[in-house]
Amino acid sequence: MAEDLKKMYRTIVDENFPPQMEISFVDGGKRQTLLYEKVLWTVGDVQKGLRYGENPGQEAALYKLVNGNLVLGEAEMIQPGRFLASDIELLQSGKHPGKTNLTDADNSLNILRYFTDKPTVVIVKHNNPCGVARSDTLVDAYLKADLADRVAAFGGCIALNRAVDPATAEAITGRYAEVVVAPEFESGVMEIFAKKPNLRVIRIGNIDQLQSFAGQRVVEFKSLIDGGIIAQWSFVPQSRSREGLKLAECEYKGKLYRVDREPTQKEYADLIFGWLVESGITSNSVIYVKDEVTVGIGTGEQDRVGVAQIARDKAYRKLADRYCFEAHGIPYNDLKDKDRLAEIDFRVNREKGGLIGSAMVSDAFFPFRDGIDVGLREGVTAVIQPGGSANDYQSIEACNESDATMVFTGQRSFKH
Repeated sequence: MAEDLKKMYRTIVDENFPPQMEISFVDGGKRQTLLYEKVLWTVGDVQKGLRYGENPGQEAALYKLVNGNLVLGEAEMIQPGRFLASDIELLQSGKHPGKTNLTDADNSLNILRYFTDKPTVVIVKHNNPCGVARSDTLVDAYLKADLADRVAAFGGCIALNRAVDPATAEAITGRYAEVVVAPEFESGVMEIFAKKPNLRVIRIGNIDQLQSFAGQRVVEFKSLIDGGIIAQWSFVPQSRSREGLKLAECEYKGKLYRVDREPTQKEYADLIFGWLVESGITSNSVIYVKDEVTVGIGTGEQDRVGVAQIARDKAYRKLADRYCFEAHGIPYNDLKDKDRLAEIDFRVNREKGGLIGSAMVSDAFFPFRDGIDVGLREGVTAVIQPGGSANDYQSIEACNESDATMVFTGQRSFKH
């Protein structure tokens, strides 16, 4: 029967990757083999594979794990059949997906898996989040994530951890997006999305089981330019609740340094939220969050004080753009009225880019206090970082001088 169904479709594959792939690890006489199958989508009466790789002209193929397992110490592959981005249901396609569509969807789920108790939305562009937000309703979470960085979110991948309702669908179609990923879509939603025929609408039912992926250590592969491969255990954030955090303290030249106060309940919520979002951001990174919404995201920089400044500057620019759009319906950069620009700038500067009362998140320790000082000068009240620098005492002193608190995770969170 399956063979008969396959013959009903014409298969158009514009790349040269074979239908199956095997990866084997051999240790003495013991062989562990993973069997992969190439993924094709049916569009009308035609089956197509991955549109292209990172750029047009780069052939690419997507493979899903269909059999086997790989156990290396405490790490193993996800069991076959627990499919997420490698076996999507393409409900509306326009153009079938390319590599970046799927890697953006995958990294959005990498973040989303830690947030299951409340409606949460992650908008990803170029494999980094533009905005992440949690709220009591899905539409509010989407609007907050979008307004966190309207410019970057344009043409992004929107991932939601609840069934998309008509109100959220209407809000999404008010903007341009490439991809929407959700566990389900309520009645009437697909008719709303049909207004945007090029929007790729993807259903992944296993999003409902995303929490089971949290804390699971798997084997990752990285190809090198010479054909070599690095295999590593995946990163697993150990601090996923306040019990995993330690109030910042250290000893320097025989003297004990400790932050003066414990985080408030709200600060703990932002610190944990930010640390888990951080796990899906390209390093070297610093981000700011407030009320479980990202305020400024700095990614992929070479120095920590520099990325703290970039995240701060983005917070100012994005808030100015938001206020301009809310008041005048146009981007900040398109507003020509100098008086109105001055009004927006005054408001943003008074509010310090929305950073007053925010939490500062760093994926690695601060080598000196200058990085933390960037945030403290803007009104940051709580900091989360791995700790472990020889100069941790400087960061502790900086926080105490500003009546800010700080916690250590004891774990670096690099992602390259």
